[in-house]
Amino acid sequence: MIRVLIADDHPVVRAGLRALLDAEDDLEVVGEASTPSVAVALAESLTPELVLMDLQFGQDATGADATRRIRALDAAPYVLVLTNYDSDGDILGAVEAGASGYLLKDAPPHELVAAVRAAASGQSALAPAIAGRLMARMRSPQVALSAREIEVLRLVAEGASNGDVAARLHISDATVKSHLVHVFSKLGVSSRTAAVSEARSLGMLR
Repeated sequence: MIRVLIADDHPVVRAGLRALLDAEDDLEVVGEASTPSVAVALAESLTPELVLMDLQFGQDATGADATRRIRALDAAPYVLVLTNYDSDGDILGAVEAGASGYLLKDAPPHELVAAVRAAASGQSALAPAIAGRLMARMRSPQVALSAREIEVLRLVAEGASNGDVAARLHISDATVKSHLVHVFSKLGVSSRTAAVSEARSLGMLR
């Protein structure tokens, strides 16, 4: 029996996923989490084989943050991301955090069930479109930003100052400036506004 923890902040989504997965003889939903911190706590206490993780929870912490913490647990469960978001930044951040798979919420039910089984056994479970995006990034390393650089740029896009970014990410102002210098260099720009615009045009930011 594959024990699954669902992490999503929408009760209707959680109910739908529970109904879908519990209908399978070899799958059992053992818990639900509506925030990243609860997801981490339940992953540790319930010891599921798999966590089905959304990316955005309407708060500072994200599904990628929770994934990183979950994968650092003793006897860590695998994590399968199920989300509406498919920007390169979202995908890269989740994969670098340790997610075994990445599906979009419009995936057919049979594809989701198959991905749950695959991810729970340690296999990669990437939607074809997502796999294609990752391959494209690998073929164009000159415009690839790291997950942290994308995280910094995403906050900049939201209007955060360097000090705000430093506080949100628990890093120093100097580190923020260093990340932005690298971002500007990689994107071939010289300002924060231009960096955000270029990153959006390349699909790195929503």
